[in-house]
Amino acid sequence: MPMAEQQKESSVLFSLKELMNLEEDRIKEEEAHKEAQAKAEMAARQAAERSARAAEEARLRAEEEARRLDEQRRKEESTRLEAIRQGEIEKARAEAEHKARLQTMSAQQAHEQTLAALTQDKHKKRLQIIVGVAVAVLLIVGVGGGIAFKQHQEEAAKRAAILEAQRKETEERLRRLQNEFDTAQRREQDLQASLANAKDEATRAKLQAELEQQRAHTQAVGRAVRSGGSSDAPKKKASNCSPGDPLCD
Repeated sequence: MPMAEQQKESSVLFSLKELMNLEEDRIKEEEAHKEAQAKAEMAARQAAERSARAAEEARLRAEEEARRLDEQRRKEESTRLEAIRQGEIEKARAEAEHKARLQTMSAQQAHEQTLAALTQDKHKKRLQIIVGVAVAVLLIVGVGGGIAFKQHQEEAAKRAAILEAQRKETEERLRRLQNEFDTAQRREQDLQASLANAKDEATRAKLQAELEQQRAHTQAVGRAVRSGGSSDAPKKKASNCSPGDPLCD
């Protein structure tokens, strides 16, 4: 075989070998790229799953804390109202007893005056008048004491009813806030899941903005729940109660 043909054949074989090497390098680079991309996608999914689990755990902890605080507020409110009610009843009883003692003393004095008049008065007609007056005083004192005690009892019952209505209104407001808080947390969780599964940057940016806005809303509602709903509580109306009355606080 001529030398020129041998050189030509060797050159062709060398070129083919170089092409094969280049193709192998390209295939290796492509496989390495796919592997890196798969690892990145897996890492992103794992990060999203960890974030979702952390958010769920935080939501559960927040719900449990909100329930605990709500139960604590209910007990404290019930104890406060019961103490006020008992104090009002005790106050009415003490005032009625005090008035009854005063009235008894007055009646005793009137009776003593009657006895003194009986020993000194020798005229039957005058004696009858004094006895009649003493009896009338005793009757008036007894009836007046009963009426005063009954009025105090009725007033205490009315104030206890007002306190019970206020307690029920507070419980209903807290229940509405708790429902709103639960709904906000579920919406935040849905947005986190959608963000983890988003395919393009525009969608992710939109979902991220919505998620941040939703988090702010959830936190605001959570603060309202933890504070007992004071942020949206209605303003107090003018009261006709006397100053210092514990039921007008």
